[in-house]
Amino acid sequence: MIKNALISENKSRYRFTSKYLENVKISENKHVGSGNYLMSIISTNIVDGFSYPKAGQFYMLQLKNQIHILRRPISLHSVNHKTGKLEFLYKVLGKGTEELSSLVEGDIINIQGPLGKGFDIIENSENIIIVGGGIGLAPLKQLVEELIKKNGNKKITFIAGGRDKNVIQLLKNFNLDDEKIKMIICTDDGSVGEKSNVIEILKKNLNDNKNIDIIYSCGPHKVLEIINEIANKKNIISQISMEERMACGVGACVGCSIETNEGMKKVCYDGPVFYSSIFKKTEKSRGEIND
Repeated sequence: MIKNALISENKSRYRFTSKYLENVKISENKHVGSGNYLMSIISTNIVDGFSYPKAGQFYMLQLKNQIHILRRPISLHSVNHKTGKLEFLYKVLGKGTEELSSLVEGDIINIQGPLGKGFDIIENSENIIIVGGGIGLAPLKQLVEELIKKNGNKKITFIAGGRDKNVIQLLKNFNLDDEKIKMIICTDDGSVGEKSNVIEILKKNLNDNKNIDIIYSCGPHKVLEIINEIANKKNIISQISMEERMACGVGACVGCSIETNEGMKKVCYDGPVFYSSIFKKTEKSRGEIND
């Protein structure tokens, strides 16, 4: 009976999400350095008010090569709800994203979304820290724009990290001119910004400012684990955007399940944004934190 209930639930999810399928035309798909690409499309679903994507959500992009059956999950980089323009910032890491990078202006692609749970904008937060590393910066452009729009008088410290100076290429598409944003860039090799990493910069900022209300972050798993530990230890609200391999994107295949304090969660359906308080602490991550 339980098995049949799960099958029924999964089928209903497929029927529900099929309404979010849309053929769109690519208006731009350019290389922005180090294997990273910026794709732009126009969604009539957004223009017509049928969908309202938010920061932290993602889309499943269909490939034309029949060998690649599964869609590729790509996080939302930015959206213009008036014009319907969607941007996806992605890195070529395999055959699927390599095919996406070959698409040109005028090509038609089928997208499914918006999917997943995005970032919550907590309106009474006064001091905000955003942490992003590498291609983990992708979903943070829309987050910054939503925070400025909804929390106009808030103070935002944006910590962006990368291996080298190519991190600048990822930030060129961000709107960071607002005086409320304090921008801190760090690189492993010191080629631009501070020679450091986002964890060390975060800890320094938390030591300098004891009144941080919330931390938003996206990046490699190891970085997110440490941020979780820091936030939980200091009793600071924290939201993280996780990256996991996905197959269906709608919670049906359970391939992206992760363990939390609240049981198993599906990154594509329950996330990809989670509050750090639901994650179990590990001895390994504890050992990496030095206040």
